[in-house]
Amino acid sequence: MRRTRTLAGIGIAAAALLALTACNSGTPTTSGDGGGSSEEPAADSTPWTIEKDVKIDGSPTFDRISSSGTVKVGVKEDQPGLGYLDPVTGERTGFDVDIARWMAASLGVDPEKIEFQAIASANREQAIVNGDIDYYVGTYSITDKRKEQISFAGPYFITGQGLLVASDSKIKSVDDLDSSTTVCSATGSTPIQNIKTNYPEVPTKEYDTYSKCVEDLKNGQVDAVTTDEAILIGYAAQDPDKIKVVGEPFSEERYGIGVAKGDTALVEYFDEQLTDGGDIWQQIFDNNLGASGVKATQPEVDPVG
Repeated sequence: MRRTRTLAGIGIAAAALLALTACNSGTPTTSGDGGGSSEEPAADSTPWTIEKDVKIDGSPTFDRISSSGTVKVGVKEDQPGLGYLDPVTGERTGFDVDIARWMAASLGVDPEKIEFQAIASANREQAIVNGDIDYYVGTYSITDKRKEQISFAGPYFITGQGLLVASDSKIKSVDDLDSSTTVCSATGSTPIQNIKTNYPEVPTKEYDTYSKCVEDLKNGQVDAVTTDEAILIGYAAQDPDKIKVVGEPFSEERYGIGVAKGDTALVEYFDEQLTDGGDIWQQIFDNNLGASGVKATQPEVDPVG
């Protein structure tokens, strides 16, 4: 049965940030060499099941997965609560990571056959075009420009661009940005392009990962970090005494699953899983972000075509 959902507000108090901290051990670190991993969440927190005898006619991606028995998934690993690799335990966790695991299970792939690859924002399209990965799940905003090179299933989540600043900063919203404030974000990301287009007077700084921007913010080398609020909340939760999320979202970011251009059969299959799996989606969200105080509901998928 189809479940129609819309996103609620993402405002969050300091107490909620502390609650999220308890859900994410460790400290965000920069991405490593992007090596594969097959970590699996605890069984009692896994709401999906591995499908049997899956058939998807007309999907070259699925044909490759079926032939090899493995699936290669692009993810982020420096975003607490969304896509995070604990450098101590080696455990891979997050809402996006579990969405990726769910889709793999729907294709009939055992968890130990998932090969995760950490891929920076600027390299996502090329990784899909090259066939280095079968699909990508990692705060990947659906845009017309990206759809020139790849296709998207979803969206499976909607958020908005926000600002992360030092706790003692005078910046309260995007309206306070000017030529004296430097804003940092990830190279190739939608947020950095939004700043350059809509606030051209604001100096920008770019890295391959958001965690490097956050370190610069803590060290006083930039005045703000911008990306989706869902990501910023996770960073603020790690160090609420030093950094905070401010203002209201000033864009709409619709996260999708990136797949090879023209693989309509796989897009439709993933869309069907999302549409029919409302209870699974909700449990994945609750497991990863529910304790943060974030209120969210599953959006409808886009029409294919």
